[in-house]
Amino acid sequence: MCTRTTFVADDGRVVVGRNMDWAEEMFTDLWAFAPGMKRSGDDGPLPLRWDARYGSVVASAYGCATTDGVNEKGLVTNVLFLAESEFASSDTAPTLSVAAWAQYLLDSFATVSEAVDAMRSGSFSITSPQLPTQVLGDARATVHMSVSDAAGDSAIFEFVGGELRVHHGREYRVMTNSPTFDKQLAITAYWEGIGGDVMLPGTSRGADRFVRASYYLGLLPTDVDDEVAAAGVLSVQRNAATPRGLAPPGRPEMSTTIWTSVIDATARRYYFQDTRTPNIVWVDLDRFEFASGQPARRLDLSGHPVLQGEVSARFEPAEPYVFLGARR
Repeated sequence: MCTRTTFVADDGRVVVGRNMDWAEEMFTDLWAFAPGMKRSGDDGPLPLRWDARYGSVVASAYGCATTDGVNEKGLVTNVLFLAESEFASSDTAPTLSVAAWAQYLLDSFATVSEAVDAMRSGSFSITSPQLPTQVLGDARATVHMSVSDAAGDSAIFEFVGGELRVHHGREYRVMTNSPTFDKQLAITAYWEGIGGDVMLPGTSRGADRFVRASYYLGLLPTDVDDEVAAAGVLSVQRNAATPRGLAPPGRPEMSTTIWTSVIDATARRYYFQDTRTPNIVWVDLDRFEFASGQPARRLDLSGHPVLQGEVSARFEPAEPYVFLGARR
């Protein structure tokens, strides 16, 4: 499930691409959230609670989770499937559902370094509720997280054996799924020795997509403007996409690409394409008034409407979703 890439141009422009791969409809909508929102991250006896410091534009899943997005400071979050994820429980620390994890980071931090410090602090623990899906039965939401910022910094957060692993650095620009990130780096180093101009792995497995995305991302010209930068990242994402209709039983990491996002963290612009529709739409965050107390706004994508161009005017006030495994 999913491929994420981060591109940095010569002028410092940062563009993040992401494919959402899944074997069924996720009922994705786009949302605009203002600062000041009061949040609760879990339904346990000690939920993490916070007030949003920053506004954001995000993509939701199943009407109960934030899957990726960008905030008004240019921080980008992306949640991807990782079968090896194992979160540690805590009886003393506040709890945060994985469904709210990306939103908490977007609401709270402006830079990757701030997010890394918060994750390493151990001041809260992550819970993994059961997914509302027919694909994996009673499976839990096992995921890992990437964060990028407008300065080009990047980090990957994984929980393996209950322990947090953090890969923090501008060099960590690609992320897919299994195996864990350290093993992905080793596999990519092997293929770098072969050279992508000789051959590249071509399957939809996470490791193969990691290698292809790394290779083509490294070939993109870096002396480019904003439109060419976004187009280049989109071309890499399409190379790592999985064709519609491919959904091997029990292999969610090899599922159909159902949508793609490209986020220009510098221009604060969110591009989105549903792979069932022919057009790309985008949202300029500057067109929203991110003032405290503004209502949540939603772009309803049910029915896969054919939209085009800048769509911020199509967002309408809506009651914000409750995170899976959380309560108000």
